[in-house]
Amino acid sequence: MIIVNDLKPGTAFEYEGNIYQTLSTILNKTAMRQMVVKVHVKDLRSGTIKDVTFTGGDKVEEADIEKREMQYLYDEGEALVFMDTDTYDQIEIEKSRLKWELNFLRPQGNIWVIQYKGEILGIILPDKVELEVIEAEEAVKGDTATAALKNAVLETGWQIKVPLFIKQGEMLIISTADGKYCGRA
Repeated sequence: MIIVNDLKPGTAFEYEGNIYQTLSTILNKTAMRQMVVKVHVKDLRSGTIKDVTFTGGDKVEEADIEKREMQYLYDEGEALVFMDTDTYDQIEIEKSRLKWELNFLRPQGNIWVIQYKGEILGIILPDKVELEVIEAEEAVKGDTATAALKNAVLETGWQIKVPLFIKQGEMLIISTADGKYCGRA
């Protein structure tokens, strides 16, 4: 059991049948009443972010989240197939649970699968991934007075803004946190 006053960002806990990951906490203590602990959390099953309020001293059950390194193999239609890099076991995860992550997955890429008591909660992508530009607009001559950008489409179908010098076929480094261009690979 964890006392809610001690929750730190990144701590996973179970509360009312849900599994949450702490994003931030605010402790509010006034002279006339007990401490109130507001915890900004992410529901690891649904991905929703919300605030949960506790009274100081309340306890929650710590969730033992297991992370396994896996390799993305291929798209099975309704699901994606991943393989454990140690045991070579394969698992399938529904595409509907990985909407954002689909924009940055390429075959043979390594990711982390997070599980709780055998239940697959989702995946954790690397901070940055390398993806190929499959389509890029032509740069307009004289369009360089400011930091001009143009549209490009990556191999996963993700559309981003890139500098004018980027051409089709180049490998780019993309941030998985916000989906933006970071540089050439």
